[in-house]
Amino acid sequence: MAGSQLKRLKASLKDQGIIGPQQSKKQKRKNALDAKANSDKRLNRSEALEGIREQFNPFQFKTNARGPKFDVTTSKPANDRAARGINGRPGLAKSIGEEKRRQTLLAEMQRRNKVGGLVDRRFGENDPTMTLEDKMIERFTREQQRNHKKSSLFDLEDDDEPSEGFLTHGGKAILFGDAEGVQDDFAEEDLPSGDESDGSHAEKRRLKRLRLEQTEEEESAEEDGQPERKKTKKEIYEEIIAKSKLHKYERQAAKEEDGELRAELDKALPELQSLLFQRPKPQSKDAEDGNAPVIIAGVEKTVLDKEYDVRVKQLAADKRAQPAERTKTDEEKAKEESKRLKELEEKRMKRMRGEADESEDEEMEDDEPVPAGKGTSNIHAERMAMIDHGDDDEFGLGEGIKLRPTATELGFDDEDDFLIDDDLVASGSDLELDSDEYGSEQEEEDSEQESDSDDDEFTKGLLTGNESKDSAFQIPADRKGDDKDGVPYTFPCPQNHEELLKTFQGIEVTKLPIAVQRIRALYHPKLDSRNKERLGNFSHALIQHVAYLGNSFEPHWFPTLESLLRHIHSLAKTFPIEVAKGYRTCLQEMEKERPLALSVGDLVLLTGIGTTFPTSDHFHQVVTPAMLSIGRYLGQKIPQNLADYATGTYLSILALQYQQLSKRYVPELINFCLNTLCSLAPRKPTEKLGSFPVHQPAPGIRIQGAVRNPLRKLTCADCQPDHVASLNPEEATTLKLAIVSTAASILKSAADTWHKHAAFSETFSPATLVLSHLLTTQNKAHLPVPLTTKLQDSVAALSRLLALSRLARRPLELHHHRPLAIRTYVPKFEDAFDPTKHYDPDRERAELAKLRAEHKRERKGAMRELRKDAAFMARENLRAKKVRDEAYEKKYKRLVAEIQGEEGHAANEYAKEKALRKKKR
Repeated sequence: MAGSQLKRLKASLKDQGIIGPQQSKKQKRKNALDAKANSDKRLNRSEALEGIREQFNPFQFKTNARGPKFDVTTSKPANDRAARGINGRPGLAKSIGEEKRRQTLLAEMQRRNKVGGLVDRRFGENDPTMTLEDKMIERFTREQQRNHKKSSLFDLEDDDEPSEGFLTHGGKAILFGDAEGVQDDFAEEDLPSGDESDGSHAEKRRLKRLRLEQTEEEESAEEDGQPERKKTKKEIYEEIIAKSKLHKYERQAAKEEDGELRAELDKALPELQSLLFQRPKPQSKDAEDGNAPVIIAGVEKTVLDKEYDVRVKQLAADKRAQPAERTKTDEEKAKEESKRLKELEEKRMKRMRGEADESEDEEMEDDEPVPAGKGTSNIHAERMAMIDHGDDDEFGLGEGIKLRPTATELGFDDEDDFLIDDDLVASGSDLELDSDEYGSEQEEEDSEQESDSDDDEFTKGLLTGNESKDSAFQIPADRKGDDKDGVPYTFPCPQNHEELLKTFQGIEVTKLPIAVQRIRALYHPKLDSRNKERLGNFSHALIQHVAYLGNSFEPHWFPTLESLLRHIHSLAKTFPIEVAKGYRTCLQEMEKERPLALSVGDLVLLTGIGTTFPTSDHFHQVVTPAMLSIGRYLGQKIPQNLADYATGTYLSILALQYQQLSKRYVPELINFCLNTLCSLAPRKPTEKLGSFPVHQPAPGIRIQGAVRNPLRKLTCADCQPDHVASLNPEEATTLKLAIVSTAASILKSAADTWHKHAAFSETFSPATLVLSHLLTTQNKAHLPVPLTTKLQDSVAALSRLLALSRLARRPLELHHHRPLAIRTYVPKFEDAFDPTKHYDPDRERAELAKLRAEHKRERKGAMRELRKDAAFMARENLRAKKVRDEAYEKKYKRLVAEIQGEEGHAANEYAKEKALRKKKR
């Protein structure tokens, strides 16, 4: 196509059929009837115009400088635009970006510094380095400084003259005075006469000011009788301030008067209300005589006063009106308890020595004066009768109902739930005492102390010196502890076992828990800093004493040992390291001296370890050695007598309790129980019943002819060899039956504990065989019926668990892994190979290069967008500046034109005035 752009455009439009010769009416009518043809023609027309625009606007497209590339290096199909070499539309993209920036960036620019809201301008609010206290101090300082500097020249409520901030002119203060100051620039001579007023706003203001000044001068002349000078602005402002303060004072005074009047009305309102709602009553004779009673709110005044007095007395007697006592701290409670025990010990020692208690004598003389003819013995008898009667039933209402049962009655198994005095609480224990029980026992102790002191005082006056030294009149030695339990109130804190034996010498073993409680109360850690170390050593000595008592065990000591173990458990909460060291010392001594000959004391210590420390830990510094000691005895000990079997059975129970939570398997337990059952069976097994080791029992161990012997439970005394050796044959047979019954119960409990293990079937199959061997005809003939019934129940339970274990088993199989490909070194061919891409065999390096390229691309894009944003902001700022300049120029020209018009008008007026003056001349 040749020629100019216009000719080329016309030729293109004609070729596309957009322009051409004019159609006739017949052709237009025919085309109008064909709607589909018209729509198609319209679409074709728009497409043709779009193509012509693209053709005649070469700068709208981004093309390659060398033309379109050939598709020899790629298999991607090329579209129409790519075929023509068009890579983009920069004009369209630029317009789209400009429109987006106008919608977002321009809106933010216009909204900048114009958005309302609260701005937190407090000092240090956004400073993370300052603490809250520093921020508050700095804010207070700033506020005080701001209030101190706050002053205003126009504050009407301020009486003081401003010290600084005068108005100045030319470096001099403007004082508004008559002397040497800048005077008012107003002069009447400069103004035209009133007749020449044109009614403008300035003229009206001038006339108003003249009238005000004239009125002020007339008022001042009337007051003084003489004409005065004109008031200055300063005097006028002072007068205005004074009037303002006067009016404010008058308003305040009126407000106070209204408040007082309102208060008086409020006080008189109830009387007015009662008068308004009161019904008139017929006048009585007293009213006629003038002696009628005063009626207030429909009630006589005397009755109202009595009711008021009764209500006041009720409020005074109400317990809720009395102040409550402050809750005491643990340290104060410990001090009071220590002081109380020391006072009781002093009174006990005085009673033991036969001395009189001065405090009781003084109280007796002050409170109970002795009447004439009545001796001290009668007084003592009456006091004891009153005390006994008060203790039994003070008000005659019976013993009452105990609202809160103890933890022991409820059956709680808590380490701190042991019998202790109601006035003592173990350190670190959560035990709470009932105030009623405490009060009752305290009253009993006080009554006993009073009676004992009275007895001592009575006998002191009757006995002579020789009689008092006679042994018949001395206090027995077994009453060394003069309280209700026979235990002293104060003790020294033992630091080792020897001192503990000396301290507890003469005290019954069953009373030792009371002594331990009082030692812990006297040497509470909060009373003295050294008490913590003392109680730590005492806990170590107490552990050794428990072992000492266990070695010389007696059946009635068992509750005492349990209470001492619970005391050790409570001390372990405060002194865990000392208690652990004490147990470890005993375990080391046990390992060196008697690893396979454990005593009852050792069994008690092992029991205490299981209740003091967590036995489910995988490794514990005390529990793990204890468990090893138990396993060593069960695995290596070859029983020689019934005491060994009883000790092993006790340790089996203990090992099962240790593993109650963790459920770790103990093979020594199963082996010992099966060996015990085989050894005590009436007949020896003819075949091997399992893979456990079987020891040949000593002569006389097997059960023979025990059909009529009863079943009983094992006791700690059964673990003592001396006690077992002193048993007669009948008692020995009963002990054998008890061991067999206990071993069967242990196997059943162990099966319930370990039935989920994978090797349960192999582990407990021998147990079923051993128990079945005991139920054979030869063995069953020597066993009592209750024992055989128990064995049958155990066999049935084990058989059921073994069947369930076999059903739950699955055969072993390999893991189902995904098949792995065989590594090969054949070159890898890419079907969609692209030479513009980089193929790196190292996957990590390729990913890193890809990430680096992506980062570079994103960075360049971000910088490009930032540059475009900056250019857009510059353009918009320049456009806004041009708009402001144009508005300023327009306003400036308008003002100049107005001034020039006014000047011309004034020049014309001046010329007219000048001409008139010339004419007058």
